Amino acid sequence: MSAAKPTIAVVDYGMGNLRSVSQAVMHVAQGEGVDVIVTSKPDEVYAAERMVFGLFDGVGSTRSVLLAGTEITLPVEARFASLDSIIDYVERVRAMPVVADRFERATVPVRVRARRSAAAATYESGGGAGIIAIPVDVAAGRWALRELVVLHELAHHFDDSGGAAHGRGFRAALVELAALVLGPEAGYAYRVIFGDSGL
Repeated sequence: MSAAKPTIAVVDYGMGNLRSVSQAVMHVAQGEGVDVIVTSKPDEVYAAERMVFGLFDGVGSTRSVLLAGTEITLPVEARFASLDSIIDYVERVRAMPVVADRFERATVPVRVRARRSAAAATYESGGGAGIIAIPVDVAAGRWALRELVVLHELAHHFDDSGGAAHGRGFRAALVELAALVLGPEAGYAYRVIFGDSGL
């Protein structure tokens, strides 16, 4: 059985000249054994992020992984036991000098609330302040009580690019936030996996 060909997904967010971008990616990938797809499905973006989660979940006790030919040591990812612990974490991240220096919106309040009967975390922006809704009472949603998910939602809050919800500005904010909070290895993991996924 042969290995599946790597795939690069060009995500159509309804902005910009998608035809030129997709043609350029196809030209660069020509002869490299890579499939190029154009999609408007955000699932491809989430799939890349699930690979990052899997990388963190699959490390052994040494926390060392080989990623893009480079051995890195991943940091320990926090897991939260309650909504209160997430609220405290969000405030600590916003107050970190390195985060406040980089992200202007770190000074804008963020409220964390429980999201009932749902399995996915969400971010809402209303009146300038942000709201992070975390599923805490549904067994299927307990995966959201992890640091990478909370950083994902905070990246939405810090992204001031005006672009699509999971567009380039958001992804850049997430990569940089992970590097600032968890360390450069976490940022590297996001950057490589997003890049390898064509994002």
